[in-house]
Amino acid sequence: MTDIPAFSSRHHNRIAALHGDVTEWRRDLHAHPETGFEEVRTAGIVAEKLRAFEVDEVLIGIATTGVVGIVRGRSEGPMIGLRADMDALPMQEVGDVPYKSTVPGKMHACGHDGHTAMLLGTAKLLAESRDFAGSVALIFQPAEEGGGGGRVMVEEGLFEKANCETVWGLHNWPDLPLGTFCPLAGPTMAGIDYFDIAVRGQGTHAGMPHDGVDTVLAAAHLVTAIQSVPGRNVSPHKTATIGVSMFRGSDAYVVMPDEAVIGGSVRYFEPGVRDLAEARIRSLATGIAEGFGCEAVIDYRKNYPPAINPPAEAEFAAGVAGSLVSPDKVIREHDPCMAGEDFSFMLNERPGNYIWMGTASPNHASGKLHFPDYNFNDASIPLGIGYWLALVDKLLPENA
Repeated sequence: MTDIPAFSSRHHNRIAALHGDVTEWRRDLHAHPETGFEEVRTAGIVAEKLRAFEVDEVLIGIATTGVVGIVRGRSEGPMIGLRADMDALPMQEVGDVPYKSTVPGKMHACGHDGHTAMLLGTAKLLAESRDFAGSVALIFQPAEEGGGGGRVMVEEGLFEKANCETVWGLHNWPDLPLGTFCPLAGPTMAGIDYFDIAVRGQGTHAGMPHDGVDTVLAAAHLVTAIQSVPGRNVSPHKTATIGVSMFRGSDAYVVMPDEAVIGGSVRYFEPGVRDLAEARIRSLATGIAEGFGCEAVIDYRKNYPPAINPPAEAEFAAGVAGSLVSPDKVIREHDPCMAGEDFSFMLNERPGNYIWMGTASPNHASGKLHFPDYNFNDASIPLGIGYWLALVDKLLPENA
C-alpha cells in the first residue's frame, strides 16, 4: 500500500492505525458477497461491529437488511447522514486474489465491500472521539444494484428514524486517479427505467413462413427503430440513451415462435426526456407490431430517478475534499455517468452530495466497475474515511 497519496487530516494517525483492520474487514466482505436484500451476513457483521464500537443506537431491518448506526457528539446539534451500499452483483469473479469470492455466481464487482468497510472505520473513529456537535447517522443500505434499496429505506421511514438535515454518499471511481475527488454539481448519475416488449403472433415452421407471422423479424425491426429515439426525437441539447440488451426468440432453428421478447433500459436526466422516450417506445412497438400482423405487449417500469447534486452542497463537498487533498485534485468538470444510482431517492428527500473518489493507481489493477476482474483498491481506504470525517468536522464543528 505504498501508493497511498498524501492527505491532510487531523485524524491522519488514527486513520493510518486503523487501515489494516478496515482492509481485513473489506476483504472478508469481498470473499462472502451477498446480493440485494439478501445481505444477512453482511448486515449482521455491520450491526455487531457498530455495537462493539458502542455507537448510541443500532437500527436493523430497514428495507429487510439495512442497518443504521447513530453516533452522538459531545454537545447538541443537527444530524447528518453518511451512506454506504452493501450489496454485491450476480456475476462470477474471474480475478485471482487471496480473498476471491467464495460464493459461485456472486462477487463484489462495484466496490460496495470497500464502501461498507470504510463507513465502519468511520463509525469506530467517531464513536471513540465524539468531538463534534450533533449526531451522525451511518446508513448501510442494501440492494443498490437494481433492487432500489434506497427507495425502500426512505419508504420505510429512514428519515423519520434518523432525521438527517443532509445526506452524503461516496463511490469509488477506478476511472479517476487515486487521491482525487469529483463532487459534481447538477446531474451526476442518470435516471434509469427498464422495459420488456413481447411481440406476439401466430408461430409457424421456418420453411413455411407464409402460414404464420414472423415475430422475430418484427422484433428486430423494433430494435433498430427504438435506437432512433435519442438521435431523432430527443433534442440534441439534452441527453438520453436507450439500449436493447435482451432478445429472446425460438430455441429451435426451424421454429418461428409465437412470441419474441426484447428488453432494455432508458437512461435520462430530465423527466420530460423520460416521458418522451416512454411515449415513443410505446408508439413504435404498437405500430411496428401491427404492421407485421402482430401484437405488442409492453411492460415499462420506472426505476431510479436521476441523482442530481444540489449546487450548494456540491460546492461544500468540493471544499471538504480540497481540505483533505490539494485543491487541484478536486475535479469539478466531468461528464456525468449514465449508470443509475438509487442514492437519488435519498437526495430527493434531503440535500447532500454524491461524490466520486478516484482509485486508479499504477500499483493496483482495479479493473472496471461491474467487470468480473474488478478489485477494490485498498490504498483508497484512508481517503474515504478521511473524507467522511472531514465532512463531520465541517458540518458539525464542536465549538461553533
